[in-house]
Amino acid sequence: MADKVYGTSNGRPVDESEIGRLAVEAEEGYDPDSLRRRGGRRPMGSGPADVVPVRLDPELKSQVESRAQLDHVSTSEVIREALRRYLDVA
Repeated sequence: MADKVYGTSNGRPVDESEIGRLAVEAEEGYDPDSLRRRGGRRPMGSGPADVVPVRLDPELKSQVESRAQLDHVSTSEVIREALRRYLDVA
């Protein structure tokens, strides 16, 4: 039976010696400060954002989706902007 061929996410082949080296490295642990920070969601406002689920009737949801498509933004951004405008006026 043939040996299993492993590869990276971009398709580069990984041989047994490299797998062994990576396993030893992982078992020794990593210094968190030396790890490359990956991208993620940009912070919003002054702190971590909370997820607040809301219920929308089909007509309102359709209007929000249409506006998001028109403005090339997410539906969440349309809802956030609407709330900001509502609260600034109140």
